Amino acid sequence: MGLTTLGVVGGTGWLGGALLRPALAKGFVAPGDLMLSSRSGKATGFETWPDIRFTTDNAKLAAQSDIIILSVRPEDIGTLDIDLSGKLVISVMARLSAAALKAQFRTSRIIRTMPNASAEQGLSFTPWHATADCTAADKAFTDGFFGCSGKTAALSTEGELDYFTALTGSGPAFIAAFADAMIQDAVSRGVPVEIADGAVRQLFLGAGTWMAQARETPAETVRIFTDYGGTTAAGLTAMAAADIVTPIRKGLAAATEKAARG
Repeated sequence: MGLTTLGVVGGTGWLGGALLRPALAKGFVAPGDLMLSSRSGKATGFETWPDIRFTTDNAKLAAQSDIIILSVRPEDIGTLDIDLSGKLVISVMARLSAAALKAQFRTSRIIRTMPNASAEQGLSFTPWHATADCTAADKAFTDGFFGCSGKTAALSTEGELDYFTALTGSGPAFIAAFADAMIQDAVSRGVPVEIADGAVRQLFLGAGTWMAQARETPAETVRIFTDYGGTTAAGLTAMAAADIVTPIRKGLAAATEKAARG
């Protein structure tokens, strides 16, 4: 048996599946060149591709793969006693530095990435950083694989990756906090919760789609609505007066520090 193209430790988890299904559907990864490990050795969500191999043995996966994606919780990484010498290791885990991964898995070809929960919808933003020993082919594979589930960007330092862990790695969570505040305000004014929830979800869907396609930057959009002087301008002015920016910056700073220090 030859080497597989790709082995994914923890590949049957929610993030592994969210990344792999778009790559399989687009033909970037061939099912027969894929091996996934999990505690049970089985998974749902991959029935379309019966040629995928599953295993409970991470050592077997490591031996039969040239590229390894680590998709487990950072807290569980210490339980992986496998030698990945000479192999390309791609991590989707926060808080684990390239130096820590190199020390544990004995390889210097490491690419750290930070996809988010919108991957299966093809809407993730995945920044990545490669160590100096990674080849052009390593980088091309990484960019192509994560490009199947959204947009990508190569970063020059690990410090930038820690910041993007906060900025975009949160996926919908930070935006959901803003949405929840709006829903709570509507409910406090007597709006039925199901109507408030549906209205705010639709607002964010439309706003996100519009911003993704608009020529204007977000700052320019704010200025356009503020200059118009209507009800939205009144709301924006009140938010600015209440210093909406500082809490957001504090949240990003706290998340960045957590990413950097573990």
